Amino acid sequence: MLFRGIGRLGAAMRGASQYKAEYKNLARLGLPVVITQLGIIVVSFADTMMVARCGTAELASAAFVNSIFMVAIVMQFGFAAGLTPLVGALFSRGDKAGVGAMLKAGFYTNLAVSAAFTLILGVIYFFVDRMGQSPDLMPLVRPYYLIMLCTLIPMAIFNSFQQTSNGCTDTATPMWLIIGSNALNIFGNWVLIGGELGMPRLGLSGAGLSTLIARVAAMAGILLIYLLTRSRRPYMEGWRQAGGSGHRERCREVWVTSYPVMIQSGIECFLWSFGGVVSGWFGKVQLASYQVVNTIAQLGFMIYMGLGVATSIRVANLVGVRDFTGVRRITTAGLHLILLLATGASLLFWLCFHPMVSLFTPDRAVQLATVPLLLPLILYQYGDAVQLTYANALRGTARVKPLLWVALLAYIVVGCPVILWFAKGLDMHNVGVYYSFSIALIVAAVLLWQSYRRAVAWLERQPAPAEDGERIKAQKNAE
Repeated sequence: MLFRGIGRLGAAMRGASQYKAEYKNLARLGLPVVITQLGIIVVSFADTMMVARCGTAELASAAFVNSIFMVAIVMQFGFAAGLTPLVGALFSRGDKAGVGAMLKAGFYTNLAVSAAFTLILGVIYFFVDRMGQSPDLMPLVRPYYLIMLCTLIPMAIFNSFQQTSNGCTDTATPMWLIIGSNALNIFGNWVLIGGELGMPRLGLSGAGLSTLIARVAAMAGILLIYLLTRSRRPYMEGWRQAGGSGHRERCREVWVTSYPVMIQSGIECFLWSFGGVVSGWFGKVQLASYQVVNTIAQLGFMIYMGLGVATSIRVANLVGVRDFTGVRRITTAGLHLILLLATGASLLFWLCFHPMVSLFTPDRAVQLATVPLLLPLILYQYGDAVQLTYANALRGTARVKPLLWVALLAYIVVGCPVILWFAKGLDMHNVGVYYSFSIALIVAAVLLWQSYRRAVAWLERQPAPAEDGERIKAQKNAE
């Protein structure tokens, strides 16, 4: 009994030590992504504050256009994220030429998907005046919409290289590029929105132009790094050597792995965009307050996403060497950290909500309309944290098809009817929209947890490819 108890204590201590190592690994990979996401939040905050100073009509117009484009932007990012498990598995095996070949396939598929989104949103442009918004917003909406349309392809190019860097565990390079582009965006807002340094005062259109310039700059920066730096030379050599039927097969592989992530991301984001459209049915103040609280809510989601990306990278690396005990451990460690962050974000919202709202808009009516949104904002943080953890772990396994049916069930079958019921049926307006998010996210969290467990169990039953057996054994021994 004594020896058995000592054995159990020793096993528990080893387990704690392993979790401590995984916390460190996630922090190392996730911190640059978190900093990147914080930079995006700063820009979003700055955009909202600067646009709000132009007036409530400008803020409502930005909210409407951003609600439409957010779906496409998130879907593009989700599609690019499908590269992470493919690149991560190749990188963990030391196949740099394979990484370059996969990057080439990812680049072309991302470009094609972005061109399709640009075409679709270009058609939607001709129908924006039929979506139930105030007619007096249209002169502001139309030019801003066209400028944002031009940003999609530069974003897709950057995303394909960013996710390749992430899969190779280099999350710092994209971080610095995004920080630089964010600083350029904020400077451009100051110059173009208000007409500083002799530039014309462009208002909302100035915010759009600044975003376009910043995204083009980020794209140019990451292209130069991959083309000119020595550390990327093996990847670009693999790019140059890739072609023929092998390239087409890799493009197909990227598509099969990426489109479920894209659709899942888009459906989830659609719920929030649909909430913005529904909020607009009740007037400019309801729509503007929804936009302000959504901007504040990004503070939680973007930080969780940073650790979620790190979890996905680590899961992909461990799947590459068939360490499924490590896969389960890293996912649990990621959940611990993201739940801790959700608690911190909830406390921040509770303590600082009113000062934060005041930063975004001086309109007293809009400020008062945000007050009832605080409690539902805090409530959905935990469901969001759990579903994000298991969604990213699933992405890391490359067993991503369950993301499709989970998103359809949680966000379309459950989420959209609940939004309509709460907002219109119960006459709760945008407050009902926000309460509905908690229900949809809890459903998603439960279904994603079950899908993740089944995916890891299925992978564990599969035999290792014969050509990889010795390499995987050597990798495990090295670790």
